[in-house]
Amino acid sequence: MRDILVASDTATVRPGEELNLTVLAEYLDRRIDSGGNTIEVEQFPNGHSNLVYLVRMGHREYVLRRPPLGPVAPKAHDMAREYRVLQAVHPHFPEAPEVFLLCEDPSVIGGAFFLMERRRGIVIRDRVPAELAAIPEHAGRASEAFIDCLVRLHAIDIYQNGLSRLGKPEGFVERQVRGWAERWARARTEDLPEMQRIVEWLNARVPPSAGSTLVHNDYKLDNVMMRPEGDQVEAVLDWEMTTVGDPLADLGLSLCYWTWANVAAEQNGHSPTRGVTAQPGWYTRDQFLERYAERTGRDVAQVGYYEVLGVFKLAVILQQIYYRFRQGQTQDARFRHFDRQVRGLVKLAASLAEKHR
Repeated sequence: MRDILVASDTATVRPGEELNLTVLAEYLDRRIDSGGNTIEVEQFPNGHSNLVYLVRMGHREYVLRRPPLGPVAPKAHDMAREYRVLQAVHPHFPEAPEVFLLCEDPSVIGGAFFLMERRRGIVIRDRVPAELAAIPEHAGRASEAFIDCLVRLHAIDIYQNGLSRLGKPEGFVERQVRGWAERWARARTEDLPEMQRIVEWLNARVPPSAGSTLVHNDYKLDNVMMRPEGDQVEAVLDWEMTTVGDPLADLGLSLCYWTWANVAAEQNGHSPTRGVTAQPGWYTRDQFLERYAERTGRDVAQVGYYEVLGVFKLAVILQQIYYRFRQGQTQDARFRHFDRQVRGLVKLAASLAEKHR
């Protein structure tokens, strides 16, 4: 495991999200190198979906991922699938953390979970950490590292390496639209007619595929970990939605988080994502596109479609989280006003669709 010193990114476990350490320690001690009999657990507190913990056993450290508490959407938060994705991808893409153990027995901690290696680095969220901000031209360096990592992911030959089995490339975009529309219907808490018009727009304008690659499906700045120098990605996180399909779906969603979602934040005063990339020195949308197109050779002329798809998906993701909060399945107060963010994103998707008619 890599040893890169950065500020602590863990915290005390939130009330109600504790693990039974006695049962967990007994289970792990028989199956992995525990490094000793003691067990300590802290929580990575920033995620909005799965619960992520740091597990220390003697001199060993592992990251434990499990689904959120309470009922979850069908096929969502599939720990076994994410484990197998990482197991398949890691040998070909070192930025994907190595995994060590999968447990599908809910009697251990109340749900399926897996253990993976702990990586150390810098995660950029609502501000640039001081250690990165001290580096000259850090914004441009980090922009290039982020884009180039996506380029490397999309350069992997999924057929030569057997990764094509992770999904069905044919009809990928159509299934994305249909699947996310169904998720919206299940999680809807108010009537937003614009959402149906967006779905109709997406169904009517599916562009020709740009080929088939790995698609991370949630590639954004706070899902990557930078090395302290800020010019290389140490790890890519959150692989639960990874599949194979049109790489421009990744590009469109990344641009959504990079630029457009900040517009939605200005519209409603509640940021659905972080605004760091709007600050001076970070790549603009056009610079982002230019670098990606230059390094992949792909035609990005139809990227507007994928940006609408990206904003649409983000709206649904936040709606699912808000639905869980409304239903009392989570008490996390961070989710209280996600409905406002959803409304802003729906309006943004509608305006982008109108722009790209």
